[in-house]
Amino acid sequence: MTSKLKLVLYLSFTMSHPRILVLAMAALMLLLLSPESEAAITCSDILKDLRPCVNYLTNGTGKPPVACCSGAKALSSAVTNSADKKTACSCIKNAAQKMNPNAQLAQALPGNCGISLPVPVSPNVDCSKVG
Repeated sequence: MTSKLKLVLYLSFTMSHPRILVLAMAALMLLLLSPESEAAITCSDILKDLRPCVNYLTNGTGKPPVACCSGAKALSSAVTNSADKKTACSCIKNAAQKMNPNAQLAQALPGNCGISLPVPVSPNVDCSKVG
């Protein structure tokens, strides 16, 4: 059976069954009206990735541990859209306010790990400007 014939049969079936047509249109509208970008990352994901960095950021010196850089790299690649960036920003900001990291180590962390983080590790970042 050719694809054109299948399409004609499908359309004729759908047109002769208004409920199916209404359901198909409703499903299409839901897809079109759904938010464009929702955060796929959670704060628990972020904290899990950055947990190996806590001791280094509060008491460390020199280069960060390998586990810290691995977590920071995982976080960097997991943050894929503006909703993820906002989630990461507020989560990191709240964690930084509680743990009070060494500002120089926190600022240097991405460079020392050879990555770029979408948000700074800081208790003072303005998350409304992240996106």
